[in-house]
Amino acid sequence: MFKRIHKYLEGAIPDRPPILREMEQYASESNFPIIGPLVGRFLYQITLITKARKILELGSGFGYSAVWFSLATKSKGHIFMTDNDQKNKRRAFDYFKHAGLQSQFDFKVGDALQTIKKIDGSFDIILNDIDKASYPKTIDLAADKLRKGGLFISDNIIWSGKVLDKKPDPKTKAIVKFTENLYKDSRFFTTIMPIRDGVSIAVRL
Repeated sequence: MFKRIHKYLEGAIPDRPPILREMEQYASESNFPIIGPLVGRFLYQITLITKARKILELGSGFGYSAVWFSLATKSKGHIFMTDNDQKNKRRAFDYFKHAGLQSQFDFKVGDALQTIKKIDGSFDIILNDIDKASYPKTIDLAADKLRKGGLFISDNIIWSGKVLDKKPDPKTKAIVKFTENLYKDSRFFTTIMPIRDGVSIAVRL
């Protein structure tokens, strides 16, 4: 049933700009995980609602989510990106140039958890999409780097339904622990939306 609903929702949304469809095709052909258009539209919308300008991505891949953020912020956006692969950085900037995006992009190659510690200032939105085993480690870091009222958004919270497994693997255990800890954390008010693979939205109090 869940897959049928997901397919229905993806079929209901309007077509995306060519650059996003190009990136989606590449992701499909190379089996590269991206947030997809359902979550992408949510990021765009939440960016407009909050008038976010300074955004940090923990795990940027080749820039798919950054394009959605940039389309929402236009020339006022400053998007900090992290990924372990230099090739993803080059591909991301090729896409940004091709699309004529106006935002500022600062792409750091390396471990996201170490990179965030070296960035000064606070953020309006932090998007968390790193290796799932490291999810529990992101909560304290996000709390320190978000402004009051800022949003901590994490992908893959449903994890293809594996969070219901009676004998979960280590990554699934980490996601479950992350979810439990985030709900209990008094620094955030958290909600989970079951779109695509599950997205948590935590407001910094």
